[in-house]
Amino acid sequence: MSDAPRRVVSLLPSASETIALLGAADRLVGRSHECDFPAELASVPVITASRLDDPGTSIGVDRGVRALVRDALAIYTVDVERLQASAPDLVVTQDLCAVCAVSLDDVRSAVQRLSTAGEVEILSLTPTRLGHVFDDIERIAAALAIPATGARIRAELTARMNAVEKRAQEAGQRPRVATVEWLDPIMLGGTWMPELIAMAGGRPVGATAGEHAPTLTLDELRLLEPEVVVIKPCGFSIARSLGEKSTLKRIAAAMPAGCRVVLTDGNAYFNRPGPRLVESLEILAACIHPDHFPELARRHAGELVPIDRS
Repeated sequence: MSDAPRRVVSLLPSASETIALLGAADRLVGRSHECDFPAELASVPVITASRLDDPGTSIGVDRGVRALVRDALAIYTVDVERLQASAPDLVVTQDLCAVCAVSLDDVRSAVQRLSTAGEVEILSLTPTRLGHVFDDIERIAAALAIPATGARIRAELTARMNAVEKRAQEAGQRPRVATVEWLDPIMLGGTWMPELIAMAGGRPVGATAGEHAPTLTLDELRLLEPEVVVIKPCGFSIARSLGEKSTLKRIAAAMPAGCRVVLTDGNAYFNRPGPRLVESLEILAACIHPDHFPELARRHAGELVPIDRS
């Protein structure tokens, strides 16, 4: 393989975003069906598909996923013919969540069936903390033989996040904050989410940094006594989440008096371990301390939907 891969397949939305930010989008010759940002990726051939029929609701998705797992079926498939046609020398994938993207084993199996299998490098990412996300930016940059660009991008993103954190420390009060990663059943945001909450000036409750999303009942969520609840279902846009308005209102009504409940975009932000975690932090800061971050509240007004109790 050459020192600088020229033909890259990304099977992970956050990796595709990172590759584009590194200025290497022109090297992408294949992507997953979920790689939808930035818009320039639309012309890149799609290599994967989901076996899960769109059931519309979060409980329907959960049941569909459990059925596939029960039947020992992978949730996603790789089109080996399209992968062969793309002739990659680098495939970027993940080994973090079989529900979020194609599994590493399935990627390895698909690559082994290529005529050029011995010439294809697989770069697998497993971020569970913020530091890992930034490490992966540099890992991708190194694989693309542009390490200096990776170091620069990491420094720029880190500086933006540190600026938000510094301002949040001046807010004084640190409200108790829970983030909802799935509506039915209720799951809380784990992995890097508690770190983001702390940086945005809140106290994370119910989840531990670096750990996967815990599942709990509505009563258990209420007993955490959150003062702010940020709802951002994984893979759901605001419009799709609003399709389950009765569930959103049920969550809001069950929270302690005075608790603010805000819906935001769980597809574009928060759940993708990539560059837009910076915007995710800004949105969190605007949710937790709207008076202290008025410009962020204005900038992200379209991503902040209050959910009332009635």
